[in-house]
Amino acid sequence: MKRFAFTLLELVFVIIVIGILAVLAMPSFNSNPLQQAAEQVANHIRYTQHLAMVDDKYDPNDPTWWQKRWQIQFENDAFDLGQKIYVIYSNEDKDTNEDDDETAIDPLTKQLMRGANSEVMSAPYKYMDNLMISREFGISNVTFSNSCNPSSATSNRIGFDNLGRPYTRTSTTTPFANILTDDCNITLIHTDGNATLTVAPETGYVSISYKK
Repeated sequence: MKRFAFTLLELVFVIIVIGILAVLAMPSFNSNPLQQAAEQVANHIRYTQHLAMVDDKYDPNDPTWWQKRWQIQFENDAFDLGQKIYVIYSNEDKDTNEDDDETAIDPLTKQLMRGANSEVMSAPYKYMDNLMISREFGISNVTFSNSCNPSSATSNRIGFDNLGRPYTRTSTTTPFANILTDDCNITLIHTDGNATLTVAPETGYVSISYKK
């Protein structure tokens, strides 16, 4: 008697084989450090905006309250000036430093969201190594262009107000100075190409484009 159907065991075997082939055929995005870095930075820009919206810094008793807004800042590693890192913080004391008590806490790892080498810091695992984007992903430089083209040393950042609107830098004069009026392009430079993160005005929407 002829058999016209597969047995259950044969079907399971075929499904397993198809699944293995599908996994092998998929491109490996995890092996692309430029894409990993771009996606991480984009997510952290969105998280900075979230913090600003849930933590309104308005204080009628503080004449320069807006200087405490949440921001993401790119800078050189203090221990290796050739390494790019970034930090997410709220400048509560309005000075030029990002203190630990001003730094955001990663909701998953509970580490401070500051790029710092745990091998040379006094508190290992307190900081996030993956925010050291030069060492972790091979990013050689970070540039700001278009409406956030650096006009001063303090332009290497994006901040947000309680409505989620982005600012190019903190103003010392008025709360609404330096609000983003056009796209801000943040470009991550890598040997494999460049990734440009575009932050839109008003909404703070972040998109990514790649160029070889």
